[in-house]
Amino acid sequence: MQFSKSTDYALHALLHLANSERRYNIGIKELAAMLGVSESYLSKIMSKLRQDGIVRAVPGVKGGYELARQAGEITFLDVIQVIEGRQHLFECSNLNSQQHRLLAEAKGAERIGNGLGNGECLVKKVMDGAEQHLHQYLREQTIQSVLDEANKRCNHEVDKK
Repeated sequence: MQFSKSTDYALHALLHLANSERRYNIGIKELAAMLGVSESYLSKIMSKLRQDGIVRAVPGVKGGYELARQAGEITFLDVIQVIEGRQHLFECSNLNSQQHRLLAEAKGAERIGNGLGNGECLVKKVMDGAEQHLHQYLREQTIQSVLDEANKRCNHEVDKK
């Protein structure tokens, strides 16, 4: 599994907005320069984040983007689902194969018509469990938690000197 560069840029843009010394909106030109990406590409990403209520667009000459929620309320899962979509990571494509029938969970000792088990794919069950764990972990990680970790590391480095 691999997330797109759009997700990477979205997360870094949000971190930049949350960490801004100015604590107000930042223009697309500045954000794009900071991330090393084209303004048009970043505009499409920011538009998705705006539509989902993660950022707010501030109109005008000195306009730009700002967080629409507190950094502690924006989870990595929120951002990933906005950019990548909310589809499942795994779909079993072998439902009619002999292998699936061998791996299918039987409901109790019951057998259906042709003697085959009737249940879910055990491979999908494992993959769905992994996806649930991933989602839980990403739900626990927020823009603020990353900033807090960065500040803790900076303070630790200063203390070493």
